[in-house]
Amino acid sequence: MTNGFELHQGTLPLLVSMPHPGTQLTPAIAAALTPRALRLEDTDWHIPRLYQPIRALGASVLSANYSRYVVDLNRPADDKPLYSTATTGLFPATFFDGEPLFNAGQEPDEAMKAAILQQLWQPYHQALMQELTRLRDTFGYALLWDAHSIKSVVPRLFDGKLPDLNFGTADGASCAPDLSAALLARCEAFPHYTRVLNGRFKGGYITRHYGDPQQHIHAVQLEVAQCCYMDEEQFTWSEEKSERFRELLIALINTALEWGERHLRR
Repeated sequence: MTNGFELHQGTLPLLVSMPHPGTQLTPAIAAALTPRALRLEDTDWHIPRLYQPIRALGASVLSANYSRYVVDLNRPADDKPLYSTATTGLFPATFFDGEPLFNAGQEPDEAMKAAILQQLWQPYHQALMQELTRLRDTFGYALLWDAHSIKSVVPRLFDGKLPDLNFGTADGASCAPDLSAALLARCEAFPHYTRVLNGRFKGGYITRHYGDPQQHIHAVQLEVAQCCYMDEEQFTWSEEKSERFRELLIALINTALEWGERHLRR
């Protein structure tokens, strides 16, 4: 397997984690996927491009190269479910809508899963922890922003249309409550976009595992409805939508950084 991620080390106390924008497949997985699955429709499309202005501000960025159909980096290594409702696991076997990803009888075996866990999952999480530690040692604290997107309508996962902005803080455990309050307050200047805190998406493994306010690491997951910045059916980038949405995204990141400067700077 080639390198499973790209890490850019920035100059701010902020790490943006992107576990699901990857589109690479291992040869064995590629040969076993159904024709529909080869379109990789459940990818967090264009997230590195969407967050490019945040990287330019000085954020560290950790971005996965491999598809979530190979391994879901936002699930625990023991694959314990994160939600009681419908979801997908560490080694997804179905689309978000429940249809099979793999041709019958061609799902990854245990040996393949163990190799993927060792070669892709573990290095990503090692890099994530090392970068958070570097930032905390440098600044006295670290902010972790877990960046995701999803189609705005997925009936198996949630009813109706998803809010545009879905903030997750593990029901308040992964960051200080006044940080999430500040982010929601900042959204009020952008009434075109709907938002919710700890709704259907409360934060996955990364947010829940690494967010540790007592150790000066504050984590927030943002799940963005893809209609905000792209064509959800064709998976194509929209310059008009993304330009408008980036104004809000930059405002949110600056709000988090300003909060950290006021409350956590040593």
